[in-house]
Amino acid sequence: MRSCASIAIGLIAAVAAGSSGANAVSLHVKLACSRDYYAYCSQFASDSPEVRHCMRAVGEKLSPRCLNALVDAGEVSQTEVSRRAAQLRQ
Repeated sequence: MRSCASIAIGLIAAVAAGSSGANAVSLHVKLACSRDYYAYCSQFASDSPEVRHCMRAVGEKLSPRCLNALVDAGEVSQTEVSRRAAQLRQ
């Protein structure tokens, strides 16, 4: 079984705008986003290009908890989250 840490690192690399997968990921983000990874993209290796594509594709389905953790950690901007949410409302 893959560890929560490796899953979250792949997850963050997948959804982070302009962020490198080599950046350290906080425990807060790992815990906040692991369910999203399992719910939507666990069929892909956590550090693969496929998981990056998958998480971007389901970005609007990510839980508020995960999105908030990503914003707090500076992994994705609130502007990007808001822009995508506005597109969904149209």
